[in-house]
Amino acid sequence: MACKFPDSLAGGILQADLLGNGFEMSWDYVYRFVQRIPPGRVLTYGALAKALRLPGGARTAGRAMAATPSGKGIPWHRVLGARGKLLIREPYSSLQRKLLESEGVTLIASRVDLKHHLWKPPAKLAVKQKAPRKRIRK
Repeated sequence: MACKFPDSLAGGILQADLLGNGFEMSWDYVYRFVQRIPPGRVLTYGALAKALRLPGGARTAGRAMAATPSGKGIPWHRVLGARGKLLIREPYSSLQRKLLESEGVTLIASRVDLKHHLWKPPAKLAVKQKAPRKRIRK
């Protein structure tokens, strides 16, 4: 049994696993948005946070991407640091570089040329799910 409630600090939905022993973040709306980044295009953590209005900005987007489940088809490698820099550590940095290069993205000194490869999401995609509001009974 899981209990969901909004978490205004993290921008996700906290799931309290009543049978387990802790909390688990649900970043599904972030992953759905990242899946829309076309091959050969990239997005920065800051732009992702701005598009989804994530509280905490790029750091929250980074936390969401760090928790990306493997094998779900989420193109985590298309999200980069400011100015197109690869921010993750080895061995994933090498993998990220190879995946980006296989999509035709050019890297120079661990940076992507954002003028050529930056994805600008359509305005209608950049809408965050609204958290349910609590009713106050009188």
